[in-house]
Amino acid sequence: MTTQQGPQRQGRTSAGPRTLAEELRARPDDAIAALLRSRPDLLNPVPGDLTQLSARLSSRASALRALERLDRFTLQVAEALATCPDGTGLATVRTLLTGPSKVKPHPGATPLTPADRSAVAAALPRAVATLRDRALLWGPDNGLRLVLAVREALAPTAANPGRTGLGPTLAEATTGMSPARLQQLLASAGQPATPDPVTAVAALTALLSDRARCAALLDTAPEPALRLLDRLVWGPPTGTVPDATRPVTAEDAQSPVEWLLARGLLLPTSPGSVVLPRELALHLRGGRTHRTVEPLQPEPAPAAPPRDPQAVDSAAAGQAHTAVKTVEELLEAWGLTPPPTLRAGGLGVRDLKRAAQTLETTEQQAAFWLELAYTAGLLAPDGEADECWAPTPGYDSWLQLDTAERWSVLARAWLAATRVPALTGTPDGKGKPRAALGPELDRTLAPSVRRAALALLAELPPGTPATAEELLPTLRWQRPLRGGPTGPDGRELRDDLTTWTLAEAELLGITGRGALAAPARALLTAESDPAEVLAPLLPQPLDHVILQPDLTAIAPGPLLTPLAQALALCADIESKGGATVYRFTPTSVRRALDAGRTAADLQTFLDRHSRTPVPQPLSYLIDDVARRHGILRVGAASSYLRCDDPALLNEVLADRRAADLRLRLLAPTVLASQAAPDVLLAALRTMGYAPAAESAEGDVLITRPDSHRTPPRTAPTPVPDGPPVPDDTLLAAAVKAIRAGDRAATASRREPTPDPRQLPRTAAAETLAALQTAVLLGERMWIGYLNAEGIASQRIIDPVKVEGGFVTAFDHHADELRTFALHRITGVAELDE
Repeated sequence: MTTQQGPQRQGRTSAGPRTLAEELRARPDDAIAALLRSRPDLLNPVPGDLTQLSARLSSRASALRALERLDRFTLQVAEALATCPDGTGLATVRTLLTGPSKVKPHPGATPLTPADRSAVAAALPRAVATLRDRALLWGPDNGLRLVLAVREALAPTAANPGRTGLGPTLAEATTGMSPARLQQLLASAGQPATPDPVTAVAALTALLSDRARCAALLDTAPEPALRLLDRLVWGPPTGTVPDATRPVTAEDAQSPVEWLLARGLLLPTSPGSVVLPRELALHLRGGRTHRTVEPLQPEPAPAAPPRDPQAVDSAAAGQAHTAVKTVEELLEAWGLTPPPTLRAGGLGVRDLKRAAQTLETTEQQAAFWLELAYTAGLLAPDGEADECWAPTPGYDSWLQLDTAERWSVLARAWLAATRVPALTGTPDGKGKPRAALGPELDRTLAPSVRRAALALLAELPPGTPATAEELLPTLRWQRPLRGGPTGPDGRELRDDLTTWTLAEAELLGITGRGALAAPARALLTAESDPAEVLAPLLPQPLDHVILQPDLTAIAPGPLLTPLAQALALCADIESKGGATVYRFTPTSVRRALDAGRTAADLQTFLDRHSRTPVPQPLSYLIDDVARRHGILRVGAASSYLRCDDPALLNEVLADRRAADLRLRLLAPTVLASQAAPDVLLAALRTMGYAPAAESAEGDVLITRPDSHRTPPRTAPTPVPDGPPVPDDTLLAAAVKAIRAGDRAATASRREPTPDPRQLPRTAAAETLAALQTAVLLGERMWIGYLNAEGIASQRIIDPVKVEGGFVTAFDHHADELRTFALHRITGVAELDE
């Protein structure tokens, strides 16, 4: 990025720029680029010149967005400036923040020590520089001017006292007051009469702004009147008074309120309310605009002692492994039995409870895992007629990664997500509970709070834990206007998001024992790959289990994914933890046989992956279930049951539990049933048999369902929190275009138009002749041009050729040779040499 100095507008005085656009022209290119980087909304679209940029800077929406990104002290400086007229100097602002050194502050204000005053004096230039760099403020230090939209947003009024708690000025509060009433206020305050209302307002303002004269007037006030003023001094500055507009004089005053109304120390804003003038409030406050001034960012002060960083990393790595396996377990289950999608979007309450039971966790944590999978693009609605939630093809690709890389995918998705799982079950605007995976869980504030909280943890010494209550003072100081809506409990959304962030970070393995782990530091800084940092910390997956005589298998650590999947097919998980316990049952073995495994396959599999010999009871169980598996065959008649052993069929036929199946003997080896095949299969298995389904050709059917997948899906795009920050290439191009447009807008013309920003207008024949002449003489021209979208711009060109209804010229705006259609040129004008 170059640092070329922008052109200066003619007529600039030594006192400084006369307009914001003029000050922008004096800034170097890197300063304009820094402004656009801090306020990226200004680039949509790219301003045509610096005058357009200054107009866009002054828009209310852009100014409010910029104010939201100021820290507390910088915002206090802007608020102090908003209480003063334009042209206020830096020394006045410092006095408003700290109060005059020889004036006793109001008892309700935080007292300032000499060190505090020095801190304010040291931080004030930085805050002013920030406001100036972001074009919220312009002008020299002895004549600072707020952008109009900023002043309108921050200037205190009776209806909106803002964060200062001040009211309107006396001049603003007396707008519309009759001249006679103004003279009554002067007389009651002991001041001489004035010839007109303007001088009367000026005299009253001067009285309240003069500390000695105002103090002398207040010394004559009754004690109840002073107590009343004391209640309004720090805001809100308004109070309710019956018949506030009645013209009370000093002689007629009977109450403390009337005493104040008679002398203009309280002014009516409506028939039933009064306001404390800003000048009097500042006098009572000891000259300070804010009760508490915070020039320095408060540092988190964790109460818990630092922990061993290695222990923190180990704990986080263990939880990271658990997080990956939890998401895998959930999506494997949903691949086989996908739950339906609610009509309004999201997941039903019952399905959320089933997911919590599957994961053996709470419904709130189950909602977190679901939202995490959805955010990472591993889970989505399948889009079919009876829509349901199912894993995406991206989940299969995710399974092919190693554990550290899988965790990295989840962590990156969580860090940027606008989804807030903790809102699941909370009432929406209509009082209905919000559904997990529903459309009402997006909060644009979430990513910035999440990253800010983790950044504060990263600034602490390694291994130092911190709670949300310890981080919140700093977060509130950094972005005081970015607290979000306030809930029924009076807490801002930012407070809840911080608490939820730390809880989710512990679940995901971002933190360990409350402190930030090394992989998370790599994730925040992007200086290294977090997967590479995490990989050495993870336990190595095992390729074996330990078989026990009690029909259980113990996995002493995490298993390789293929081994874990194969083992889950033939055994049920009995307990989880550091060591997972699997239990073999007739049902689990039959499940493997239904999926196409044979007894020999199971025996070989277990013998290969067990560190101990296969126990005899387990071998007997597998052989016994396999011997009985498939002897009975179920088909469709509605259904039939066949068996080569007539005695077994007679046993089934005589069983009273089979009465509802309405079985009938068709042949010594065949029974027919009125029940459907799947009902017949389930009933026989309930009775203790091990039937197998068969096809019309008599082959055994594999009954394990295939895992369901959605069509290709991309991860949901987070709701943007404002425009993205542009990269250096875009900024360089934008600055170049703005500078070129500004040169075109401010170039000297031989025949200037009434308004330099107005496009030149000439007849078509005159335009053609002027351009042809410019080609012959090699002159530079100023043209107005309408593009295909109808957007008007002005350009400075060096015409090269005019033919076929087009002009070929070097465009100084684009810094390249371009072709312009003649019918789109609104007119031309010559430039001075």
